[in-house]
Amino acid sequence: MLALWPLCLALGAAAAAGGGRPSAERSAVWGPGLHAAAALPARYFYVQAVDARGLRFTSSPGENAFQVKITAPEEQFTRVGVQVLDRKDGSFLVRYRMYASYKSLRIEVKTGDKHVAKSPYILKGPIYHENCDCPQEESSAWLEEMNCPQTIPQIQRDLANFPIVDPDKIAKEIPQRFGQRQSLCHYTIKDNEVYIKTYGEHVGFRIFMDAILLSLTRKVKMPDVEFFVNLGDWPLEKRKPPQNLHPIFSWCGSSESKDIVMPTYDLTDSVLETMGRVSLDMMSVQANTGPSWEDKNTTAFWRGRDSRKERLELVKLSRKYPEIIDAAFTNFFFFKHDESLYGPIVKHISFFDFFKYKYQINIDGTVAAYRLPYLLAGNSVVLKQDSIYYEHFYNELQPWKHYIPFKSDLSDLLEKLQWAKDHDEEAKNIAKSGQEFARNNLMGDHIFCYYFKLFQEYASLQVSEPKIRDGMEKVQQPDDDLFPCTCHRKKVQ
Repeated sequence: MLALWPLCLALGAAAAAGGGRPSAERSAVWGPGLHAAAALPARYFYVQAVDARGLRFTSSPGENAFQVKITAPEEQFTRVGVQVLDRKDGSFLVRYRMYASYKSLRIEVKTGDKHVAKSPYILKGPIYHENCDCPQEESSAWLEEMNCPQTIPQIQRDLANFPIVDPDKIAKEIPQRFGQRQSLCHYTIKDNEVYIKTYGEHVGFRIFMDAILLSLTRKVKMPDVEFFVNLGDWPLEKRKPPQNLHPIFSWCGSSESKDIVMPTYDLTDSVLETMGRVSLDMMSVQANTGPSWEDKNTTAFWRGRDSRKERLELVKLSRKYPEIIDAAFTNFFFFKHDESLYGPIVKHISFFDFFKYKYQINIDGTVAAYRLPYLLAGNSVVLKQDSIYYEHFYNELQPWKHYIPFKSDLSDLLEKLQWAKDHDEEAKNIAKSGQEFARNNLMGDHIFCYYFKLFQEYASLQVSEPKIRDGMEKVQQPDDDLFPCTCHRKKVQ
């Protein structure tokens, strides 16, 4: 994937002195949003401020240091929303969402009245917006356009439990085993169309899975594949080899289960709806990381609901040591609210306000706490509870490099917080490494790559043809698009 620091290191190791102005010639511009074929719901690219001596800025040169203008030269109107996000470290993230498709785009990046780097950037199209149904028929070409990795270790680990997959067999056995007690979706993708049958009462969360599958099939020809998605919180496959394991796709994994893990519904939805109906996403966080490290509040911070016993213990710890931990409940649902033990319920605060605090406590909810990607993307250091639960990227994180670990029973949390205070520079570096990991592994293109590679590799394990089963209904593409597109590719057969 396109990472920030390899490019920037070439620009000079020292930081530019404060108060200088970015050089139009020396500042750098790069990223997937400068490539027409890399279609995302919200496209993005980076700008790194560099001064006239070739030294990169490591603090903000001012939020208005760069101006970005995107136009479609051949159109009377350009329906593109643009935001320039100041990451406060000398770099900017520019994101834009297209509401129509265009034959070409012109992207101008300026500082003052001068074009930056190789601006203007001309994207020769067609360039398709999110709702355009025009899949790339060659999966290898799409993977290259998206700069997807050759292999993804978590996918290899998960699929190692399933040397073969028999769609006919699992179509019978999984509903028999789980269909009465769990909420499941049975999907078949055939000829790049999505079909579904649901099991269980609570299937509202299918909207997230429907949405990512429809988005993928609009962008690339998906393999014919048949699979089951668990819509609940907890992983389902608790059997151990040599028992007959069933492949179940889940948003959360655990060391006690064999489910096949996908990016969480929360992260998936934020990618699909960036610059749309969600405000918390991996890009907006990067522009709202609070004060500089030195100016952050040195109390550890947590807010949430009472979805795990250890959360109760955390809040009790906070009440005992309020100068060290600020933890409080925003609502009670699972346990009895005893105000004498846990204090009053407090109001929700903006997630961005979390980053006013130097130390972020990440503690499980019903399963893994799905806020971790956003916490890592900030510039506070994350203290993460040891846990049996994990999201799709946890196994690539390293304790003491990307986060500070603490025991699942919280017995050493105070000790770890004291370590962080006594080793401020090391804690700052851990925060920076966690932030770099999030920037380079958890953006929208990474999420699309993960899903596609997962389905592609799973499909290759199938030993019989995926079928549109009795009771399945077709999941329709949205038809409320104000600006329909004309696909230049021949329709997928």
